[in-house]
Amino acid sequence: MLFSAPVAAAQTTDTVPRTTVGWAVDVAVGKVLRPDEYVRMWLHDNDVQTFGAEMRFTPPLSDPFASDYGGATLGAGLRYGRYRGVTMRKSPSPEWGMAQMADYDSHMGDIVTAYAFFERPLFRKGRWEADYRLDIGLGWGSRPYNKRNNVDNEIIGSNLLVYFGAGLHATYFVSPRLGLRAGLEFAHHSNGALNRPNKGVNFFGPMVGVIHRPDGERPESRSPVVVTEQAKSKKPWYVTLTLGFGGKTLLEDWLRTQYNTPPDEKGYRKESFHVCYALTAQADVMWRYARRWSSGVGVDVFYASAANRIRDLDRADGREERHSPWSVGLAAKHEVWWHNLALTMSLGVYLYRHMGFTARTEEKPYYERIGLKYVFPRLHGLSVGANVKAHFTKADQTEVTLGIRI
Repeated sequence: MLFSAPVAAAQTTDTVPRTTVGWAVDVAVGKVLRPDEYVRMWLHDNDVQTFGAEMRFTPPLSDPFASDYGGATLGAGLRYGRYRGVTMRKSPSPEWGMAQMADYDSHMGDIVTAYAFFERPLFRKGRWEADYRLDIGLGWGSRPYNKRNNVDNEIIGSNLLVYFGAGLHATYFVSPRLGLRAGLEFAHHSNGALNRPNKGVNFFGPMVGVIHRPDGERPESRSPVVVTEQAKSKKPWYVTLTLGFGGKTLLEDWLRTQYNTPPDEKGYRKESFHVCYALTAQADVMWRYARRWSSGVGVDVFYASAANRIRDLDRADGREERHSPWSVGLAAKHEVWWHNLALTMSLGVYLYRHMGFTARTEEKPYYERIGLKYVFPRLHGLSVGANVKAHFTKADQTEVTLGIRI
């Protein structure tokens, strides 16, 4: 690692600093967001209720990362999302091409999500605490798209889903052990473009909950060893080289089978799509200016095997477009560290990209990435990870990565 923990001083009490284990439960009510005019044309009822339960692990402040984050809590949870009230139905319109309109409402069903989370306090005063949190996990949707009885569910196209979430909360402790919490939650589920449809579902709404602290003490009072200064890095600058292998299905195939295929043909509004492989390479210059954070800039290179397929589809539609399997982007990078595990985020802009008509008209000129990676310090900085690349939250591809830090 670039940073190492300071050597702990002698214990000042007989208490051994330990990680405490608590629990929390909550309920949230909110809406599925309608991010654009296209979704507003067919997404109607959008009320959602979710119910969560989680285990909470709060390390002592003798852990240098816990100290840096001011007493962070990590944990794992299970959430049941009641999305069955979300309805979708297209009204007759020339917008839908050859697609025949259904005589019923499509529904999302429910989503069960297993997730891990990181929660950091923003301030503590008296009985009050405020925090923000980040979630990542996997979900299972009960009613994905199918052309027999759920044909207008363009939000979710597969049972297995990728989940990202965020929250902002305030907690009032009515007793040393029990706190009442309220806040705002955002949750995103999609299949990472590994099947279609993949519009993705974005939930936003208020929540209330209860937190239990088993020993009734704040993190700073549980640890006789408090690390007040961060270790300094002798080499705060480093270069990371990363290769990725991923997959994606094509929006072009989805649009063709949904709206430009006659109902009597085999591929009309089909449910399963070919996954095209994609290769990526990243070269990043990073600055580890704190033990818990590093930021920098990098060049991203993408190779999409689907370019030839997209070229053939454009030509069949009489469109003369430029096509290249290669794309190049310049991106700002940020990593949030907990020991050897990092949450990775980036926001990039394409310097070169020619992927045909649909990419030019439907995609943004910028892209986002979010994922996780783990660095093996005994393997000279070798890392493995996974992330999702998206255009304005709409997943473009999912990939696994292998990197090396120089």
